[in-house]
Amino acid sequence: MASRLPLLLLLIAVTCLSQFYRVSNSVIAPELTRDLDLSARQLGWAGSAFFFALFAVQIPVGMWFDRFGARRTVAALSLLAMLGSLWIARAADATDLIAGRTIVGVGCAASFMSVVFLCSRWFQPARLATVLSWVFAASNIGTLAAATPLAWIAGTVGWRHVFLGLAAITLLVAVGFYVFVRDRPPEARGAEPRKESPAEILRGLLEVWRTPGLLPVLSMHFFAYATMLTVLGVWGGPYLYDVHRLDGVARGNVLLAMGVAQILGILAYGPMDRVLRSRKKVVFGGAAISMALLAIMAALAHPPLWLAVALLVAFCFFCAYGTVIVAQGRGLFPDRLAGRGVTTVNMAQCLGLAVLPAAMGYIVEGFGGGDIAYRWVFGTLAAGVALGSIAYARARDSFSP
Repeated sequence: MASRLPLLLLLIAVTCLSQFYRVSNSVIAPELTRDLDLSARQLGWAGSAFFFALFAVQIPVGMWFDRFGARRTVAALSLLAMLGSLWIARAADATDLIAGRTIVGVGCAASFMSVVFLCSRWFQPARLATVLSWVFAASNIGTLAAATPLAWIAGTVGWRHVFLGLAAITLLVAVGFYVFVRDRPPEARGAEPRKESPAEILRGLLEVWRTPGLLPVLSMHFFAYATMLTVLGVWGGPYLYDVHRLDGVARGNVLLAMGVAQILGILAYGPMDRVLRSRKKVVFGGAAISMALLAIMAALAHPPLWLAVALLVAFCFFCAYGTVIVAQGRGLFPDRLAGRGVTTVNMAQCLGLAVLPAAMGYIVEGFGGGDIAYRWVFGTLAAGVALGSIAYARARDSFSP
């Protein structure tokens, strides 16, 4: 394990940055709206721009993983994330904010799938879900930093300075990833496969899409993490402001608690496939409880703050089952298709992350941004999880004892 520690630390660093970037809009949404004169629709699109960019480049990222390796791919793309952060820091209007977040999205496109790609090579298959849960849970330090700390720093020096500092940190992480990360453990260096030609890479991509059992996994993956992040990363902050009138630090505190709940949920779900000897049962259980909590939030008119916070925190805990779907998806593919396989699975998540926050923006704007608007948001998200679960019923378990 000691030989794998630098790898894990840098994977945590690069995913922490991705988490911070993706959820940073939530706690400073009122300030962004004020300074850049944003409508609810534009705020929703700013939240989704990051994920549209992730979705758009997943196929190239998978091909680059298999052709050039994760080390070089992540390091190079992280430089784009740095440039996007600088763009956000200089934003003058909605167009700048959306453009900056799009560039950052491209820059973070390889971050999370590099964890799956590299950990599947450095750790045994039976331990993959547990190791992924460690890294993904630790990555939520970025989510926590984008809550109360971001609210406090933005209130002290302004949100623009936050993104200037973040650009410098991103550059340091990119250099560290390139210098210290390796695509295979030392004992596997002799097994390095030959580099495929572009035509062979494309044939492998077609093989990935023909994999039996892929589509049901994609259907569930579209809704799982995207539903949670739509609440935590985009609309949770505006909900707490519009309905419960919380200021920046108070919003940050609630989002911090939600982020901690997500971390604990990821850690709790990580070993559950080994306990139940099934990844499918774990996913179904998490989806059912998440759907029930969303339905309760949709049914309650003007809930007291304590109840709203309790439901939001519980939702973030139980909706953290997406890591298990990632491990299940990775189990569908042989090692030679690992890069294209995991990024194809991630495309569904990225598409969900791109569509759901923006769609909720239309709902919030259409209903005037009050309590009823957010009840419709919660109800729509619950219906989406139900649809994903119906399609996922046809999935086959990929748990490897």
